[in-house]
Amino acid sequence: MPPTTRLSTSVLLTCAAIGVATGVLGGIAGWLTPVVLATVPILYGVILGAHVLPGIIAQELIRLPWVALISHVVAALVASAMAPQWAFRFLGTAILFGGIQEIVAALTRYRVWSAWRFFMSAIVIGILVAVVVAFAAHLSTLALWAQITYLAVAVLGPVAWTAVGLGIGTSLRRAGVARGSRR
Repeated sequence: MPPTTRLSTSVLLTCAAIGVATGVLGGIAGWLTPVVLATVPILYGVILGAHVLPGIIAQELIRLPWVALISHVVAALVASAMAPQWAFRFLGTAILFGGIQEIVAALTRYRVWSAWRFFMSAIVIGILVAVVVAFAAHLSTLALWAQITYLAVAVLGPVAWTAVGLGIGTSLRRAGVARGSRR
């Protein structure tokens, strides 16, 4: 039987705190995006990959259904307040990335919390990021080595940020943050 989907106030507040903290990072990423695209566009996948953090931290810390999506939406709202020119993209990314993270967790019936499961969602997100980056950057105009590097960075960006998110979530759980937010 899957865990209850009813979320307590402490779970919602924990999701909100994660969303605010990662939303600030998302807002900074929003302001960095045009600079990165104009100067070192090959790093765009790393900037975009930072948006996986809310769901990864929430799922690693709380381990309940819906926490990834809730944390992503809060993060998108905070990031939108900081960089309003990207508001619709922040919200779309939140729903897409949070949805993918929730779907991968649902496929394991919210019972498998091993690192591989988080990295599976990161790879799926990374592939989507690579497709978006390919269209946004007009990769066909670049040399083959640049295309390959660009796509590799786009896929590995979310994977690297997932490792960071897992580290943060694990540290928060060890510090006792999740103790009051379970169910």
